[in-house]
Amino acid sequence: MPVLEMKVSGLTCGHCVQTVTQAIQALDTHARVRVDLADGLVSAETAVDRASAVRAIEGAGYKVLPCTRD
Repeated sequence: MPVLEMKVSGLTCGHCVQTVTQAIQALDTHARVRVDLADGLVSAETAVDRASAVRAIEGAGYKVLPCTRD
């Protein structure tokens, strides 16, 4: 399964981790989501395309930042 890596602003606590994880898993219940609060990085092993994942995260109230690796 492909892995999406995104830099996300506004991640500060466990609730943020849960919210972002649920946003992605609402699109793919089998997604494996890891959130690094210190660096603001979200890594998701998922079949969901990047644009849909970005819309889901931003719909949950967070901002996905441009990633230099894109």
